[in-house]
Amino acid sequence: MSHGSDSLKSIFFALGANSAIFVAKLGAALVTGSGAMLAEAIHSLADTGNQILLLVGLKQAKRPPTPDYPLGFGKSIYFWSFIVALIMFSLGGMFSVYEGVHKLQHPEPLSRPWIAVGVLVFSIVAEGISLWGCLREVNKIRGDRSLFQWFRETRQSELLVVFGEDFAALVGLSFALVAIGVTMLTGNPVYDAFGSIVIGSLLILIAIFIGVEVKSLLIGQGVEPELKKKMVASLEEEEKVAEVLNLLTFQLGKDVMVAVKARMESCESADEMVAAINSCEKRFRLQFPETLWLFFEPDNKK
Repeated sequence: MSHGSDSLKSIFFALGANSAIFVAKLGAALVTGSGAMLAEAIHSLADTGNQILLLVGLKQAKRPPTPDYPLGFGKSIYFWSFIVALIMFSLGGMFSVYEGVHKLQHPEPLSRPWIAVGVLVFSIVAEGISLWGCLREVNKIRGDRSLFQWFRETRQSELLVVFGEDFAALVGLSFALVAIGVTMLTGNPVYDAFGSIVIGSLLILIAIFIGVEVKSLLIGQGVEPELKKKMVASLEEEEKVAEVLNLLTFQLGKDVMVAVKARMESCESADEMVAAINSCEKRFRLQFPETLWLFFEPDNKK
């Protein structure tokens, strides 16, 4: 997988934005008594913790292989990404729905709603900057694919999580702003409660989408389809490779394991065959530096 994007930069963008937004939202929620604002504060707190977990995952993924873990620790980032999805589902989504239901049962009028409006506007700007930073990295690698297609195909779970969080945050903030605005116009706090429920439902939905994608990576996916095509094409251009019979890949975080079965051109000796394979492997690694493990098997049938 070609990593033209900087996932770390996206995570720090999100970490800074969510930390500042959490403090602002919590203060506004305590002053105004807004359920939608409290739901948003909890959401931002969960997002802040999530960025820290992603940083932990990226650090662990860099550990070198050991005898007990010969393929390395690259998939650690998938585990932590899945934990982030669970936190979004529970601490973010479920709590927001609970808070909304509680406000429906015990409605309370908003206090100083303009403070909440100001904080929401600030939060929208901050989250917009965070999403812009994330999209800038996503656009470096998604090519002509739509964002949805990239979301389904990407093997960078940390970037997928940041994008999902930022997108959910912006939409959630918009709902919160509408909920408080309608509550101010009508004087009916029920709309604020419904805002919390909508925000929570959105977080649950996004968390499920992220969880499904990361689950696939945890089980064991190969490289992205387009990258696999490039790998096959590169091998078929080799002078000593007559035909690529099979190519298997296994995504290990930022690293990749590749197994090649190919029919080779005739060689006069075993040494010549070994030299040809070594030459192919060397050029393959130069073209695809993310390849950590490369196994090459000469054969005459699939």
